[in-house]
Amino acid sequence: MATDIYKDTVYLPLEDVESEHCASIVEKGLAQVKGLASYRVELNNHRAVIVPKDSEAVVSSVKTIKDLGYGVSTLTKTFPVLGMTCASCASSAESMAKYEQGVVNASVNFATGNLTVEYLPNITDHLKIQKAVQAGGYDLLIEDESTQQETLEAIHAAKFHKLKIKTRWAVLLSLPVVVIGMFFMDMPYANPIMWLFSTPVVLWLGKDFFVNAWKQAKHRSANMDTLVALSTGIAYIFSVFNMLFAEFWHQRGLHAHVYFEAASVVIAFILLGKLLEEKAKGNTSSAIKKLMGLQPKTVMVIQSDGVECQVPIEAVNTGDIILVKPGEKIAVDGVVISGNSYVDESMLSGEPVPVLKTGNEQVFAGTINQKGSFQFKATKVGRETMLAQIIKMVQDAQGSKAPVQKLVDRIAGVFVPVVIGIAILTFLLWFTLGGENHLVQGLLAAVTVLVIACPCALGLATPTAIMVGVGKGAEQGILIKDAESLELAKKVSAVVLDKTGTITEGKPVVTDVYWKNNEDNLKGILLSLEKQSEHPLAEAVVGYFNDVKVTPISFIESITGKGVKGSEGIETYYVGNRRLLDENRITISTELMEHATQWGNQSKTVIWFANSHTALAVIAIADRIKETSVRAIKEMQAMGIELYMLTGDNEATARAIAAETGLQHYKAEVLPEHKADFVKELQQRGQVVAMVGDGINDSTALATADVSIAMGKGSDIAMDVAKMTIISSDLTKIPQAIRLSKQTVATIKQNLFWAFIYNLIGIPLAAGILYPFNGFLLNPMIAGAAMALSSVSVVSNSLRLRWKK
Repeated sequence: MATDIYKDTVYLPLEDVESEHCASIVEKGLAQVKGLASYRVELNNHRAVIVPKDSEAVVSSVKTIKDLGYGVSTLTKTFPVLGMTCASCASSAESMAKYEQGVVNASVNFATGNLTVEYLPNITDHLKIQKAVQAGGYDLLIEDESTQQETLEAIHAAKFHKLKIKTRWAVLLSLPVVVIGMFFMDMPYANPIMWLFSTPVVLWLGKDFFVNAWKQAKHRSANMDTLVALSTGIAYIFSVFNMLFAEFWHQRGLHAHVYFEAASVVIAFILLGKLLEEKAKGNTSSAIKKLMGLQPKTVMVIQSDGVECQVPIEAVNTGDIILVKPGEKIAVDGVVISGNSYVDESMLSGEPVPVLKTGNEQVFAGTINQKGSFQFKATKVGRETMLAQIIKMVQDAQGSKAPVQKLVDRIAGVFVPVVIGIAILTFLLWFTLGGENHLVQGLLAAVTVLVIACPCALGLATPTAIMVGVGKGAEQGILIKDAESLELAKKVSAVVLDKTGTITEGKPVVTDVYWKNNEDNLKGILLSLEKQSEHPLAEAVVGYFNDVKVTPISFIESITGKGVKGSEGIETYYVGNRRLLDENRITISTELMEHATQWGNQSKTVIWFANSHTALAVIAIADRIKETSVRAIKEMQAMGIELYMLTGDNEATARAIAAETGLQHYKAEVLPEHKADFVKELQQRGQVVAMVGDGINDSTALATADVSIAMGKGSDIAMDVAKMTIISSDLTKIPQAIRLSKQTVATIKQNLFWAFIYNLIGIPLAAGILYPFNGFLLNPMIAGAAMALSSVSVVSNSLRLRWKK
């Protein structure tokens, strides 16, 4: 901290305080701040000097100055937080950062695992903030942004690998304990053998549960980790005591039962659930990495003397002239100054047809140049480019969604205090009214309550149903990466559909051809012209006439923005748009014009084929609607789901597709950020929104939606962002996924019912509720059998899901 003649003096670097009048206003504002021992504004040094009595006074002073309309020079940075396991951890890490002297504001987003902190750099720095967070048991990743993502991926990969090893060992070591505990409990040395196998499971493999439970206890909260740690810890300690000091119970006429199998198998199953959860988390960062990969590492810059020089992307500045060769990715945003080419902008618009770029037209980073070559002037570089904005929007969208609190965590938050309360009450009642062995009986009954509350069935309820549901989805061609999406899909009330590649095939094809005179040699000439054309729609024509014999053409000329012409003998032929024919004064028959007008009204692209005198044929090209799309849309509408189509295509095409598929709501010419905004708008209306898309332009909306579904034939980035993938890109799989979600959630609730029926019956019996009436105390052997039966019923019920339609 900076020092002055006063102790604890703090300098606040001021902005926009240019006069004595401004300084006076700031001083009057500081006079209202509680906790300041003294203050003054030094106009010459552009700073406010304050002596705070407490750290909150610094923050209050900064906010006061900003409220007055002046600025204070602060830094805002974002750091990944390591070691968080729950929302309470996020709250704790946030509070630790906020209390660091010089920190103006701090917030932790648990979904992204990031701390965003605004601080005064002359008072504190990121290393001091890191130490403050470390004091709370967490850590910050302090690295450059360029390497931060790679480090996080390495940390996650190491964590996942470690968890996988732990899970395997936990399952392997728990198997013999379960077998012995259930079927061979009377074999020689049964208890020591179970102790030997269960000890590493509880004390080594399950260590994190106890650490996390302690963190929860410090925050005065409880979750599934608390329940696991409490029950397995007590079951293990109680079992060790009963094994080593069995005579203590035998002398009092009681059986010394052990619960090693319960302690180890619970940890094994919960670790398995955490492994599946961690695997799903790993897909989030790969989408960002692939988006970043759309930008080339180096670019060809034309220097002032005309020399071409290859430089790293980081060295490109606004105003640089950049050369783009055929097939290259465009590095930054800019304006074309010479040359022309078709550019694939599907990552922005989602439309499959490349766009012609000529002088003064904009180009964008991440888009792909086709066959031509051109030069452009860089107008936006680094974080300002459209691609950088998409990356930032995807990151923000992935982090803005509040994590869904798991049902078992919500239950555990209530269940743990209730169980502890029952155990304490049981002990007090036995101690007060228990007679001769009141202390021993009270202790035994209280511990039995805690052991019998062991969340074996509770822990199995969700993961077993999810595993079966995910497996069934995979069999149907629906890949589900995220358990929360499977649980949430049943609540979907609105589905937003991308057009190209989702409702349609995503590839232009010839839909109609009309010939004035159907001559085979004319087809060969048309095919020859289109094979050598640079126009992106030429491939559709070539594919349609692929079985026709090519007629050699002696001379071919490409006419930018219009089409292509070529000569065969003394005759000249043209393929292109209507303007090409009009400029060459080519006549068009009434019948050809009628077909062209009809197809144009259906928003199909019309291509003309003509010789030097008359039009010979007219061809319609469109992105065909998938055969199953109409059926899927009707099925979802019958389920009461509102459907919306968003497309980057023009209004006429969107209207035609909507009419053909029966969609009532659609929006045309929509940019990527507007798709995400529309999803947010639906969410603000209270809708649970599913977004279905296939392209990079859909990635922000996919990350924003409650349930995200990608088409398997689409881009890798869309599939990485989405939590579900339809392998076949068949929309009828979406209503199937919703029905699967309903069945899975119903199964989870049934499992929880069976788990709690056991606890509702078992806990009162373990507490000795029947003892005053008939002297009945629950035999620990029966308790163990009931626990096993509860787990079997839960697993069996989950397996039933496989045979449901």
